[in-house]
Amino acid sequence: MKTTTIKRIITDYLFIALGCILYSLSFTIFFQSNNLAMGGFTGLSQVINFFIPQINIGTLIIILNTPLMIIGLKKEGVKLIFASFFAIWLSSVLIDTIDSFFVFPKTNPLLACIFGSLIVGGSLGLITLQNSTTGGTELLARLIKYKIHSLSIGKVCLIIDITVICIYSICFKTFENALYGIISMYISSIAMDTVVYGSSNGKMAYIISDKNNLIMKKLLDKGIGVTTINGKGGFSGNEKQILFCALKKSKMATVKRIVSETDPDRAFMIVCDAKEVFGEGFGDYTGISL
Repeated sequence: MKTTTIKRIITDYLFIALGCILYSLSFTIFFQSNNLAMGGFTGLSQVINFFIPQINIGTLIIILNTPLMIIGLKKEGVKLIFASFFAIWLSSVLIDTIDSFFVFPKTNPLLACIFGSLIVGGSLGLITLQNSTTGGTELLARLIKYKIHSLSIGKVCLIIDITVICIYSICFKTFENALYGIISMYISSIAMDTVVYGSSNGKMAYIISDKNNLIMKKLLDKGIGVTTINGKGGFSGNEKQILFCALKKSKMATVKRIVSETDPDRAFMIVCDAKEVFGEGFGDYTGISL
């Protein structure tokens, strides 16, 4: 095995470990101490622990995920499953260890929900970037999709998470927990997407103008890449040249200014969000298989 490959594997697992530490601390400090609901297998473990307190939450997480790991081994491959098992095992052990040695005071539940969700989402994003998962809802959703192709992984995760949160709120007899759980899901998903996609997202601009050559020259002078696309007006039937730009958000104001100054009356521009942009000037292709 090459030295660079070994270094890459070590680096990946160090980041997974960091994500597990942040996840475990956030869960114990913000969620468990304030009796706030979480979705997925962590939330389900909270419910089971409520009825069987002799079994620790971390232990329950491992027990619940083990059958999925075995089933998913054939479907998802050794690499993903091994990395996921490492993340599940480490985060579960840390949850039980922290819970055994530390008792954290209750805080304002809304603040706990917000800040806990930000850290949880960020830690999950960090783990996901290393082509790993924390198992549970996501892995179960992947396996369900093999049987029901019409369902999206996102929808399955949402259904499972909401179901777990509702069960949790019923067990603890508090409707507020369900509301906090829904808020937590939303915030953590945004935080996770920010970590996973934040460095590689951008904007796309389509520009149609009779002065496209001049606009293109000004854009290139500013270091903004441009691709020309041949088009045809649907009403007039005239040939049109379309400028296409993939750029970072910070460059968008420059593009708008150049277009408005060059052809303020007749230029037509469409701006779209680009979820991921890879290549020169943007993110590299590391982790593109997520």
